[in-house]
Amino acid sequence: MKTQITIKDIARELGVSPSTVSRALQDHPDISKATIQEVKEFAKKYNYKPNSVALSLKTKKTNIIGVVVPEMVHHFFSTVLSGIEDVANERGYSVIVCQTNEKYEKEVKNIETLISARISGVIASLSKETTQFEHFQELIDDNIPLVFFDRICTGINTDRVVIDDYTGAFSAVDYLIKTGCKRIAFFSAPFTMEISKNRKNGYLDALRKNGIKIDENLIYVCDSRESAMHLTEKVLKEKNRPDAFFAINDDTASGILYAVKRANLKVPEDISICGFGDGIIATTSDPPLTTVQQNGYAMGMTACKMLFKRIDNEPNTRVNHSIIKTNLTIRETTKA
Repeated sequence: MKTQITIKDIARELGVSPSTVSRALQDHPDISKATIQEVKEFAKKYNYKPNSVALSLKTKKTNIIGVVVPEMVHHFFSTVLSGIEDVANERGYSVIVCQTNEKYEKEVKNIETLISARISGVIASLSKETTQFEHFQELIDDNIPLVFFDRICTGINTDRVVIDDYTGAFSAVDYLIKTGCKRIAFFSAPFTMEISKNRKNGYLDALRKNGIKIDENLIYVCDSRESAMHLTEKVLKEKNRPDAFFAINDDTASGILYAVKRANLKVPEDISICGFGDGIIATTSDPPLTTVQQNGYAMGMTACKMLFKRIDNEPNTRVNHSIIKTNLTIRETTKA
C-alpha cells in the first residue's frame, strides 16, 4: 500500500514551509497565485488527501488547552500558569503544559504534540532561541486559537498579553538615579526578544530624562544567576565601575548581589541593585531585592479569558493587546 503524502512532504519537495503549503491549499490571499497553482498541481499529481485528524481539529473540540512556557522553574511562569488554570478549570477545561527549556526545536515539537492532542487552543511564551514562527502560524492556519504572553511574536496578528516592560524599567532606573546612582549597568536578555527591547528603551529614556549620558559599554547580555556572578566579578574590576545594576530578572539580580558581596562591597552603600519580577528569590535574598513587581497571575487569567473568547467564537472579537501594569517594590538593595 502506498504511503499517503503529507503537507510536510509537499513542502520539502517544493522548497517552501508547511505553513505555506497549508495556506496555498486554502487559497489564502497572502500566498501568490503562482505558488497556489504549483502546490495544488503537485498535490493533485501525488493524490494528496487532507489528514482526517487535522480536519477534525476544525470541527471537534477537546476540553483541553495547551500552554507553552520557556521554563517552569521561574516563579513568574508558575504564577502565570496558576492564573491560566484557575480560569480553565472554571470552564471545565484541563491544561497541558509544555516546557521548551529555551530551545526553538523543542518549541516546534511542543506545538506539533499539542496539535496531535487536538487541543482547543494554545497560550504560549517564546523561547530565547525563537526567531522563526511558522509553527505558530500553522496553529492560526488550522483555526486553533492562539494567545501569546510575556515573550510575544509581533509578526503574527493574534491576541497577546504583556507586562508593561517599558514603564517598569523606566521607573526602576529613574529611582536608582534619584537615590544618587549615575553609572547604572543593565544586564539584559537577548535583544531579539521584545521584553529586552522594551526594558532597554525604558532604561535609556530614564537616563535621558535625568541628563545622564548613555554609555553602551554598560549594557550587557546576561540573564541568569550563574552568568551574572561571573560577569559582575569582571565588571567590578573595571576602573570606572558601575555604582548600580538593573537586571532583566530577579535571578540575574541575585547573581549580581552574590558577586558584589563576594567583592567585599556594601549593598546598597557602594552598589545598588534592582531586579525585575518580584518572585520568591527577591524576598529571600540577603538583603531582600528591590525589584519591579510583575503580576503573573493576572497575566495568566487575562490570557486565558482571551483564549476562551476565541474558543467560544464570540462575534466581533477584535485582536486584543493587553498590558499588565507594574509596580516598583523598594527593599534593601537600593538606597532610600
